[in-house]
Amino acid sequence: MDSENKVLAIDAGNTSVKAGYFLNGELIEVKRFSLSEVQNLSEWSRSCGISKIILSSVLNAKNTKTLSQLFDFCLIVDADTPLPIPILYESPKTLGRDRVCNAAFIYLHSKTEYAVSIDMGTCIKFDLVHTSNGYIGGSISPGVDLKYKALNDYTGNLPLVSNKTMASFVGKNTSASIQAGVLNGTKAEIEGMIVQYKEQYKDLTFFMTGGDASFFDIHSKNDIFADENLTIKGLYEIYKYNA
Repeated sequence: MDSENKVLAIDAGNTSVKAGYFLNGELIEVKRFSLSEVQNLSEWSRSCGISKIILSSVLNAKNTKTLSQLFDFCLIVDADTPLPIPILYESPKTLGRDRVCNAAFIYLHSKTEYAVSIDMGTCIKFDLVHTSNGYIGGSISPGVDLKYKALNDYTGNLPLVSNKTMASFVGKNTSASIQAGVLNGTKAEIEGMIVQYKEQYKDLTFFMTGGDASFFDIHSKNDIFADENLTIKGLYEIYKYNA
């Protein structure tokens, strides 16, 4: 057995692929690749001498298989993968692997009876776990880019906006109005959900992650642990459980 335990945890999302290089249990480096440049991910892993790969993917079956075949061995997290957390979800086979990874991490690391992960990416996902019962369930809603795209796709004249800088509450032109509505509305949605969780579950810890989390000043005002690598770390916990 190698004295150095090198593991690559890959989180394949809807818009990009994020990979975390773990050495002897410590996260050393994280890189993000577009879906069109995943070959560079394979080359990077070989340059680091990593042969142990675990993959979580929300891509379709064909693209997930194509990604996994870049490596000599790849453990793909699916509905049959043993997990370090009980799953109470009524349809576990349809439960997103990214949600499972987030849940696994907060289940293993939270000190309170309940914990919630808030993942702000393509979709906004809340996921609730209990200290002994495990994964209970959560919610999914459109993320910022999906909201922008929907306004452009389903109207005749509204432009496609991409700016994620927090906007004035009152937009003074059409693009600014869209920005104000989407960003302020998204912030209100998340803060409202947090209030409802706090009302229903008293002994509770929040964890926030996702590519869009940095655009919203939510975690600093709500006693939330922010970790941009939460999904990757949860994926590594699943690897350790199966190693």
